[in-house]
Amino acid sequence: MTLRDFLLLAGMCLIWASNNIVSKIVVSDMDVPPLFYAAVRFALVAVMTLPWLLPAPRPIWRMIAIAQLIGGLNFALLFVGFQTATPSAASIIVQLGVPMTTVLSMVMLGEQVRWRRGLGMALTLAGAVIVMWHPVGVTMSIGLWLIAAAALAGSLGAVMMKQMEGVKPMQFQAWVGFCSVWPLAAMSAFTETGQLTAATGAGWSFVLAVIYSALIVSVIAHTVYYHLIQKYEATLISPLTLMTPLATIVMGVLITKDHFDLRMGIGAALALLGVLIIALRPNHVAPLLLLLRNRFQ
Repeated sequence: MTLRDFLLLAGMCLIWASNNIVSKIVVSDMDVPPLFYAAVRFALVAVMTLPWLLPAPRPIWRMIAIAQLIGGLNFALLFVGFQTATPSAASIIVQLGVPMTTVLSMVMLGEQVRWRRGLGMALTLAGAVIVMWHPVGVTMSIGLWLIAAAALAGSLGAVMMKQMEGVKPMQFQAWVGFCSVWPLAAMSAFTETGQLTAATGAGWSFVLAVIYSALIVSVIAHTVYYHLIQKYEATLISPLTLMTPLATIVMGVLITKDHFDLRMGIGAALALLGVLIIALRPNHVAPLLLLLRNRFQ
């Protein structure tokens, strides 16, 4: 890998990580309702990618289902989870999406898992359990349960996406944005209150956060990823994208003052080692899965 491409990759991972912190601040510190924030974000993505919406991919029902799993449902769970979960803990729990996708690919795509990837799955699960462990036993906040559910939704979407052909990156972004904004807006209207008051109260900070997450993260950073994954082997790109959860942990401790102790450090190390082992074993859904795992915001 050239130095230029490595710097692009590192910058992309830092952008993904920083947006995890931004999302936490928006839904927690600014008190902007999470479903409203997700709806506004996807509305902006839909507008920016509208020229790539047509022609519609086939079968259309599958694309809509994928868009809901990867977009609307995934981000609804993530942003609601961020109200109580810290970015550091969330960045570890979301790694469960890797073994989840491996299991789903076995069931839906007929993939075979040998002992190395099985070991990676076990290590990832063990790391997540250690993060959840407390002296009184295994406990997990509702926020982390929602983060885990978001990982499952994204994993199912990734496997279903592998069953489609001919969908280009910007077309994929366009359909995720277009299909996600409507249900998110409806859910926000029926279940949340004070959306506009909170958004206007946050002022330009909220506007900049939405622009950053939609333009810089969804459009620019993901375009860089697609460029690199087409240029290099997935087994080279995959381990390097682990910079995202590592950077999220560091930023979480420094910016949002996340609690991070030795127990969480051991859990994070085991989980990321497990992900690394899985990523180094070639499989059908690795490139798309890594994009979905790292785009959690």
